[in-house]
Amino acid sequence: MSTAVPIPAVAEVPPGAEPVLETENLVKVYGRGASRFDALKGITLQIQRGESLAVVGKSGSGKSTLMHLLALLDQPSAGVVAMDGRPVSQLKAAEISQLRNERFGFVFQQFFLNPNQTVLENTVLPLKIAGVGRAERARRGMAVLERLELADKAKNKATDLSGGQKQRVCIARALVNNPTVLFADEPTGNLDSATSAAVEDILFGLHRDEGITLVVVTHDDDLAAKCDRRVELQDGVVIADERVGTERDGARA
Repeated sequence: MSTAVPIPAVAEVPPGAEPVLETENLVKVYGRGASRFDALKGITLQIQRGESLAVVGKSGSGKSTLMHLLALLDQPSAGVVAMDGRPVSQLKAAEISQLRNERFGFVFQQFFLNPNQTVLENTVLPLKIAGVGRAERARRGMAVLERLELADKAKNKATDLSGGQKQRVCIARALVNNPTVLFADEPTGNLDSATSAAVEDILFGLHRDEGITLVVVTHDDDLAAKCDRRVELQDGVVIADERVGTERDGARA
């Protein structure tokens, strides 16, 4: 006899909001037979343009899998991912790659910087992939490094940087294409508390000042509480979806 999974209340959508990303009955299955693992079990979710969303849950809950599907880094076993109302399944592989490179930015717990390249070369990698010319790459790369107070490190190798500086380079790389959505997977997981606070200030400053949609996957309750909205996963299903920014702002009033 199966036990029904309770359907959580969905966070109230602010007036005038419009979804930039949506999922409907999203399923992700790994393996077959005895080795089958259902990572996601029918996730339906809307991410509004300009909001900050924390996806939380224990290890194995499906939160990183959900982020990978939202970010078009993987394909679902069933269900729909849509951007700006258009199902991604309608796009060709080359179109998906272009969409991901032009509209999304990524900040991971692991830095994924090329140790043999300079800070500037690491920063402009998305532009190089997009076919942007060398001079324009350098101009845009230096502009974003200036914003993150890293212009003086542009010619340094990535190996010469501290952990906090490396993460700021990752943020610069994520921003160089002026993304619509910034995905951050445990962005402060490898950093000390002071450096974590500085990185969080940068991320939420970008969200606040530039209207970037921010999707954060985290185990950190304090980081999640800084977002507008919190979605909790357990065993591949959403068990909570609540708007936390409104409550926090009300408490400060």
